Amino acid sequence: MNLKAIINLFSILVLLFSLSYVFPIVVSLVFNDNSLYLFLPTFIFVGALGLIGFFFTKGVQRDLSAKDGFVIIVMFWLVLSLAGSIPFYLSGMNPIDSFFESMSGITTTGATVISNIETLPESLKFYRQLLQWMGGMGLIVLAIAVMPLLGIGGGQLFKTDIPGAMGEQRLTPRIQETAKALWSIYFGLTILCAIFYAIAGMSFFDAVSHAMSTVSIGGFSTYNNSIGHFNNLTIEIICMVFMLLSAMSFALHYFSIYKSKSLKYFYDPELKFFVSILLIIFILAFSINILSGQSNLSLRELAFHTVSTVTTTGFGVSDTSTWSFSISFLLLIGAFVGACSGSVGGGVKSWRVMIMLNHAYSNIVKMIHPNSVVTLKVGTKSVDDNVATSVWGFFSIYVISFVILLLAVLISGLDLETAFSSVGACLNNLGPGLGTVSDNYSEINSFAKGVLAFSMLLGRLEIFTLLIILTPMFWAK
Repeated sequence: MNLKAIINLFSILVLLFSLSYVFPIVVSLVFNDNSLYLFLPTFIFVGALGLIGFFFTKGVQRDLSAKDGFVIIVMFWLVLSLAGSIPFYLSGMNPIDSFFESMSGITTTGATVISNIETLPESLKFYRQLLQWMGGMGLIVLAIAVMPLLGIGGGQLFKTDIPGAMGEQRLTPRIQETAKALWSIYFGLTILCAIFYAIAGMSFFDAVSHAMSTVSIGGFSTYNNSIGHFNNLTIEIICMVFMLLSAMSFALHYFSIYKSKSLKYFYDPELKFFVSILLIIFILAFSINILSGQSNLSLRELAFHTVSTVTTTGFGVSDTSTWSFSISFLLLIGAFVGACSGSVGGGVKSWRVMIMLNHAYSNIVKMIHPNSVVTLKVGTKSVDDNVATSVWGFFSIYVISFVILLLAVLISGLDLETAFSSVGACLNNLGPGLGTVSDNYSEINSFAKGVLAFSMLLGRLEIFTLLIILTPMFWAK
């Protein structure tokens, strides 16, 4: 393991992150909200740490192995969350709440411990949204986009940080060009979303703030009632459209924009499966609503919350705590499936669920017809059995991790409904849960918050990246 190279690159990444404090500083000056003390010292402190680390390791050979990449990714997200928590701590929050809020933001989970968001200064509101936006595509990818200017290769980092199938494919011949292409699409979607929000009636500040958390599938809002604060159907439709766009594979957006292959949207099997899951959950929720006699739930509410939950965004337009438990639980199950691979969404990911279902069906056919030759396919492409084995391996680790985390949260004293939903919401980077955490996480104890913060990181790194470095074999020479 090249320790000096890790520290060198790590210092550069921390330096890049320190620049993010400039934006809330500007917002504080514009709104004169007297909050410079939250961000100016943090900017100086974090920037100084990065400079010191870079100074003492400059000129080091920067060849990175796969092991180095895993260490940098995990440590960076941890340190990034710690650095991100400083403004929250300076605002008066205790250390665990500050870390929880920061981890939730940077992992785009959207779970909050703040019970009254509207009392926050504008700069801190904007900072929460900015954390989610930076975490959406991943600061590592942004770093890779500028690494050629620094003479650093980032292939190993890119492979370990891009979720799902995107981690194994390059859209362009050079990996730096891939990172730039992804970020240009991500930035473009954010600008478009902000423009549409502004046209629909949001203020400039709210439009930009909500565009960042919408495109990042984060779910943070500048209001206690989330998107429901605006009570505007047009805003809700815009929000649903951009949540769906961000839940799709960015590879599809790339081929549509850069290669003029828009038809890929209609032929992609994973996108078809994802849309099918959305429709099935919406129809089931609507049917349960009719059968239970809860006429107070409108199609508008059900449609918005279905899209928001299955894409693992977490926005809301109404108080879901009054809903039928069966509807809320159904939507939570949809979040376990989650968004498409190569998107900024969470969950197990649609492609994995699709492969598991197809593999299970193939095995059933073989049991009925032992002599038949059954090929596992996704769309028109055959899938190797090794891929299916890998997916089932991931799912088994996912279930085991969920059970252990659930047990830990139950031990802390939470009831089963709150514990199950909070672990599911945090592990899938959804945010809002059921029971005590349907609105925010301020009422749960510190131990549970710590476990849930770990769950967020585990979900953001898709489990294996984090668990690999916790195994003794990884550190063996």
